Amino acid sequence: MTLPVRQRPAFRWHHIVPFVETNVVGNVYFSHHVAWQGYTREMFLREHAPTVIDELAGDLRLVTLRTACEYFQELAVYDEIEIAMRLESLDRNRINLVFEYHRLSPHPGLVAEGGQSLVCMRLGTNGWVPTEPLTELAAGLAAYQ
Repeated sequence: MTLPVRQRPAFRWHHIVPFVETNVVGNVYFSHHVAWQGYTREMFLREHAPTVIDELAGDLRLVTLRTACEYFQELAVYDEIEIAMRLESLDRNRINLVFEYHRLSPHPGLVAEGGQSLVCMRLGTNGWVPTEPLTELAAGLAAYQ
């Protein structure tokens, strides 16, 4: 039986907001939430599928097709946050991820939610072609399903 997405295990990345990620008003500029999705993905690869990094230097691409973020509360400098990444689905070469942004301090709570759709591609003789995720990547993702 497959668990609902919010009940599945999550890969978690912790971050403390620095001044550079805030705007003149003092809150976090919205685009950083999307960048944090990328950082979370990268840290997941580092921990669970490091050979993917070598493959990305070659002909493998993880192409982001869609990214989204819904904001509930503002974040500010020195807020400690945790981004939880969960696998929503893995279908052939497409990976769908969901993200939850939790402020840990000073005022704990859910501050945003987001998602990404990615596709695995390799450069073939006639251009880019869909490919299955590397075994190591699929196995790493399966732990969060």
